[in-house]
Amino acid sequence: MASLVPRLLRRRTLQPAQVLRSLRDSWMRLPDASSPRPAPLLHCSPGDAGCVLAARSWWFYSPVRYGSTAVTLNTDGGFARFSVGDSGTRQNGGQKQPPANKKKMSRKSKVNQLKWFRLKAKKKMKSPNPEVRIRYKLEKAKRKEEWLIEKLRKYEVPRVPEPVHDPEILTEEEKFYLKRTGEKKKNYVPVGRRGVFGGVVLNMHLHWKKHETMKVVCKPCRPGQVYEYAEELARLSKGTVIDIKPNNTIIFYRGKNYVQPKVMSPPDTLSKQKALEKYRYEQSLEHTSQFIEQLEKELEDYQKHVILFKNRDRAIPEKISNKDAIVDDLTTSSDTE
Repeated sequence: MASLVPRLLRRRTLQPAQVLRSLRDSWMRLPDASSPRPAPLLHCSPGDAGCVLAARSWWFYSPVRYGSTAVTLNTDGGFARFSVGDSGTRQNGGQKQPPANKKKMSRKSKVNQLKWFRLKAKKKMKSPNPEVRIRYKLEKAKRKEEWLIEKLRKYEVPRVPEPVHDPEILTEEEKFYLKRTGEKKKNYVPVGRRGVFGGVVLNMHLHWKKHETMKVVCKPCRPGQVYEYAEELARLSKGTVIDIKPNNTIIFYRGKNYVQPKVMSPPDTLSKQKALEKYRYEQSLEHTSQFIEQLEKELEDYQKHVILFKNRDRAIPEKISNKDAIVDDLTTSSDTE
């Protein structure tokens, strides 16, 4: 161990000036004459400290490119370290800086922006021009209509591919008998404002557990909507429609070989809460569309009114000029006589 100490002491670190000279000589000895050769970088003497500092700063801040590769020399601590690649990424630990995020709005700026929008809307609502007021209401109603349509798209349930259902063929006598028995019985399933959802089909199967026939009472129901309900319930419950009454009552028959399914509520139906939300959006959309039609009619009437008054204002000076011409003719005729 003692013999290794003198050898270790004899080892000296390379001076930066010597490193630069060796690098310059190696570049000058390149065999390819057509390749771009850099000019001599620095001429330093062995004891020139200022030249060493200049070399350090130049090599650290200015990477040398040969071809398409950037070579950076770092001489901190008296040792020469080369790095190949992008100098910016090497200095940051090999990681690129993420892009700067957009400046978020403060709460106060958001409140001020909302106040500005409200003030702008208030000015339009209190405008002396009726056309400005009507157009503002119309734009607002159309925006609401688009928003409601987007909301209703979320409640569209895709239909699940079902096995082919072969409905039973009933004779006229069987239909008449089932119709009379269904009218006499008091068991029924209500279909309200939520429409057809999973709970309605579940109640139908529970009724069919003890009764062959059952009634479905639709209330409230628009004209013709009862037929849509009958078709949808027949598809979901695999029952047979016996009769549709004028008071929006449907009589269903479960079938001769009825077997209660394990899952009585079909998966491609809405829940009770979502069905109510869908109904509310549909009602709002219906009223909004009616309001839009009303506003469009008002705007059209107002434009007709404006055109009518413009024509009337143009006609009044023409009448006055005609009267003046008649008076002038009368005066000239009296003078000639």
